[in-house]
Amino acid sequence: MFAPLLHIPDGFINVPTSVIFMLLSAAGIAIALRGAKGELDDKTAPLAGLTTVFIFAAQMINFPVAAGTSGHLLGGALAAILIGPYAATLSITIVLLLQALLFADGGLIASGLNVFNLALVGVWGSHLIFLIIRKIMPKRKNFIPVAGFIAALIQVPLAATSFVIQYAIGAESTIPVSTVFTAMVSTHVLIGIGEALVTAFTLSAVLATRSDLVYGWKGIAPKLEIKKVNS
Repeated sequence: MFAPLLHIPDGFINVPTSVIFMLLSAAGIAIALRGAKGELDDKTAPLAGLTTVFIFAAQMINFPVAAGTSGHLLGGALAAILIGPYAATLSITIVLLLQALLFADGGLIASGLNVFNLALVGVWGSHLIFLIIRKIMPKRKNFIPVAGFIAALIQVPLAATSFVIQYAIGAESTIPVSTVFTAMVSTHVLIGIGEALVTAFTLSAVLATRSDLVYGWKGIAPKLEIKKVNS
């Protein structure tokens, strides 16, 4: 019963908690709006739009996990690697708001909770993991999807844990926090595998055609080219 709650409906978390996280999310979005100016240009802006559309469509597709639960793409890790974390925050926020308005997938009052979990914790948590993995792995293009796989895999239970914290602060339910934590994290570890596979395959496809547009690769590629020229 907890698997769909990364898109939290209205009434599941109390209003004061929802308002607090709405303010936190608004602050995060404001920072992202400023930061995205440095990530997007005439070449990468279209990719940001395509990424948003892809994630919106992909989230409509659910895949079975276990015990009658299902999962879908969250997209934070994928977006952060493709277009940068600031632009990814805006992309996931747009997706969440459209889903809430058009399909009632997540509540409007709860929108701050959902944005915080997926557009902030999901995006920036996975971005940090990606940077760590990328630093450890060889600086080669074919390792970017591997780093993306790991970042996406961890992103999902990370976002689920963020939800559990919100539940502990202001739940309108009497279900024990420990029960919610066990159900959410165990289920979302499995969902994370599907998320990781989709992320890795998508990154591989984009890198094979337009690697110059991939944010997670652009920071490495110029350095490698300079070293080759000097040698």
